[in-house]
Amino acid sequence: MKQPVADCVRHNLESYLRSLKGSPPSGMYDMLVATVEKPLLEVVMQHTGHNQSLAAQWLGLNRNTLRKKLLQHQINPSGDAVL
Repeated sequence: MKQPVADCVRHNLESYLRSLKGSPPSGMYDMLVATVEKPLLEVVMQHTGHNQSLAAQWLGLNRNTLRKKLLQHQINPSGDAVL
């Protein structure tokens, strides 16, 4: 049986915090969003055949927002190679 995504995230966050051995974390929100967002964009782009309009629809984003995020994460919209 597959683990729901939230359970996987929770497990990995717990492991991350334990690995800090009491040191306070910094910038966790931005770190987590960036860590999850890039593979999310890559997988959705792959599964939509790199169709930005369809990918934006699947993600519930405006197409311009998707393009901005692809650039931020250095993901080539055509899927050919890294920008």
